Amino acid sequence: MKAKPTMTRTTAWPEPQKMRLPERIGAAGNTIAAIELSVHVAGEGPAVVLSHGFPELAYSWRHQVQPLVEAGFRVIVPDQRGYGASDSPASIVEFDLEHLTSDLVGILDRLKIEHAVFVGHDWGGQISWAMPLLYPDRTAGSIGVNTPYLAFPGTDVLRLAFKDPDKLYLLWFQQPGVAEAVMDRQVRACFDLLMRRAEKPDRASILTAGAGMDEVDVNPFRRLAETEPIGKPLLDDVEMNTYVQAFEATGFRGGINWYRNLDRNRELFPEIGVQKLDLPCLMVTAEWDLALTPALAEGMPSICSDLEIQMIAECGHWTQQEKPDELNAILIDWLKRRCL
Repeated sequence: MKAKPTMTRTTAWPEPQKMRLPERIGAAGNTIAAIELSVHVAGEGPAVVLSHGFPELAYSWRHQVQPLVEAGFRVIVPDQRGYGASDSPASIVEFDLEHLTSDLVGILDRLKIEHAVFVGHDWGGQISWAMPLLYPDRTAGSIGVNTPYLAFPGTDVLRLAFKDPDKLYLLWFQQPGVAEAVMDRQVRACFDLLMRRAEKPDRASILTAGAGMDEVDVNPFRRLAETEPIGKPLLDDVEMNTYVQAFEATGFRGGINWYRNLDRNRELFPEIGVQKLDLPCLMVTAEWDLALTPALAEGMPSICSDLEIQMIAECGHWTQQEKPDELNAILIDWLKRRCL
């Protein structure tokens, strides 16, 4: 008889609340249309906002919420625009960093919170590092989980390394509708392939390897059926079904549209990854993350005046879910020292 699946640890996961954010002006002066977001809020104390990456949900932070609440913090975790129960606008430009950062400020306004520490993983890390530059008065600190503070390469740079754009998922994502046509039909296969515990990598990061990558194929999304998963499954049945059901309902379009703003983000905010940050910063790297290697954070001390770097050993890309206890200890120690 098949055993009933259980969660990997006891987790107090707050019910989401729908927040309607009114029309407002973004950091670059553009009008941000009203939007409704699904947001999980718990605890009292200094505010900590947790931003997820691709293809994830607020649920990706389920192991962090209760420990942070018990440590004395008010924890705010949105399904960001395009994900889960939050709205997913039709326009691609409504997924640029101006909109994504404005959403977090809008949430603070709704909750009557003056400022917060922003924590981001994967794409969410791009948001957490943008916040002190675009909204310095609302940002008490920035934390990157796997994602370092650096200028992300534009599509022009990526095309120099990959003459066949289909071989790099970031470039394959650029044409509207192409990736969705493949991935939306194979949601479970996508998460079964991606959500794996890391094994020690034997090749360089796609972001640091440079030119000469013509023969390398780092786009598993277009060949899900024939790609062999690497590593042990990360999620139990309950967790897997949570992701699958959410993305079967929404598709991947919203999250992929974040990638379609790579060049627009550089045009709007060329200072991100270049301008020095003068606020408390924490960078948490993962030793075995193949896409966002610890080496990518090596230049951060020169552009962050108040920085701590911690590495989690033998951890892959999905840090919050793969090594939650280690990550929680690092976050709580830093937040208590810097924010309480």
